Amino acid sequence: MAISPQDEASPAPDEGIALCLSGGGYRAMVFHLGALIRLNELGLLKLLSRVSSVSGGSITAACLGLRWKDLAFDDDGRATRLDLVVDMVREMAATTVDAGAIAGGVLLPGSVGDRVARAYDDVLFRGATLADLPDDASGPRFVINATSVQTAALWRFSKPYMGDYRVGLVREPKVELAVAVAASSAFPPMLSPIELPIEGEFDPGMTGDLIDPAFRETVVLSDGGVYDNLGLETAFRYRTLLVSDGGQKIAAETDPPHDWGRHALRILGIVDDQVRNLRKRGLVEAFASGRRTGAYWGIRTRFEDYGAQRDPLGCAKRDPEPLAATPTRLKAMPEALQDRLINWGYAIADAALRTKYAADLRATHGINIPDPPGFPRPGGY
Repeated sequence: MAISPQDEASPAPDEGIALCLSGGGYRAMVFHLGALIRLNELGLLKLLSRVSSVSGGSITAACLGLRWKDLAFDDDGRATRLDLVVDMVREMAATTVDAGAIAGGVLLPGSVGDRVARAYDDVLFRGATLADLPDDASGPRFVINATSVQTAALWRFSKPYMGDYRVGLVREPKVELAVAVAASSAFPPMLSPIELPIEGEFDPGMTGDLIDPAFRETVVLSDGGVYDNLGLETAFRYRTLLVSDGGQKIAAETDPPHDWGRHALRILGIVDDQVRNLRKRGLVEAFASGRRTGAYWGIRTRFEDYGAQRDPLGCAKRDPEPLAATPTRLKAMPEALQDRLINWGYAIADAALRTKYAADLRATHGINIPDPPGFPRPGGY
């Protein structure tokens, strides 16, 4: 059987809730924590069918997946030990990865990507593999997305399989979680690419058009955001989409750099911005047409844009722009900045859920969305 990319225009999506965690380095990784906290307060984490992630969002998603069995959900569907995930992500946010990996990759044997993977493994994953993620019967399917540089398609890592629609699928891959996350967050050009030797057989029943061994022995991967920086493609099969976007909008420049290095980075930023805008436009159109339900919130979204009738956290008096301008790096963050990003992710996710998803959530799951009790971290944002 040939496999193909997900048909985003499908008129009959699967029932279920998918959570998408965007890229954006440590900025997005920490911002998503705030969204997870608010989702958990509402009992929504337990209802998820899929968690799809790219780049910095994949760090958060992988921590959530690895700790899923330890979350201790109560009778109301709330994880009583979400702090385990929060603590993991914050430990990573206190560790600089990119500068050392780049320097080591230039001056010492081994690639930059290998060094990033080892840093993730040392701090977070400690040898865990994709097999340590929950199976479909015990939690949502976690899909960590990278981009295949060879096939120009989305390469998907999950517990049951990895691959893309052109080369096919490898069932039950024995890949370290740190390697999958490093591939997903291999920002070009400095952290990209990552070469992954393929161990295991491709499923003969799930094939694509590129079955030549040259494509199936080693896969060359880059950041998942190159192809889909909202993580939507592997989630769009579901009726309900909850999308947390920690991406950064490229700023206007009156005199952009002309030297090849900085000019290339500028062009990459423009491409990233347009990919994100096109994905977001398709999502908004799907919401407006009724083909999908759910909510989108972004680190650059203004609270006022949601037209919320109530402002229990005083968001209208706060300015998130400095947080949205946090550089896209894998660089250690001060605790105070982490707190502010968590609080903003919590606040804007709440605004989106209360104004865009409350009616459908009540109709489909009987859950009402109360006002938030307060910021999860001291100091607001």
